[in-house]
Amino acid sequence: MNDLEQAKTLLQSGGYSCVLCKGERTHTSTERGVLPLVRILSENTHLSGFSAADRIVGKAAALLFCLIGVKEVYAPVMSRAAVEVLSAHGILSSYDTTVETIVNREGTGACPMEQAVRELDQPEAALEAVKRTLAELAKRKEGSLQ
Repeated sequence: MNDLEQAKTLLQSGGYSCVLCKGERTHTSTERGVLPLVRILSENTHLSGFSAADRIVGKAAALLFCLIGVKEVYAPVMSRAAVEVLSAHGILSSYDTTVETIVNREGTGACPMEQAVRELDQPEAALEAVKRTLAELAKRKEGSLQ
């Protein structure tokens, strides 16, 4: 079984949201959205050359995968913008379904991470935009709990 097949199998059967594999090394996460990717980058976890499988990949996740340095990405659902970003960075992509845009969790509009990177093409700028958006969402959630 190659690295991508292993990542896909773990994604589908292990209850994970994000899986990266390379040889005997495996990195898994159950966190939602782009959080696993932001954590990998924030902790300087070196996963360059890994194969990745993620539940949903939009443009934001694709740009973060570019920063991580993966060689290929699979997702059951991938946005067309994500396919373009990965291709532009020489990263192979595979998916079951492509969509025009990734929708937010409420199903009421575009995902906030996708909105944050809509006009961006540079992975480094995308990471900063994603971090800002995550902080804003955390503040809003905190405010609504009080």
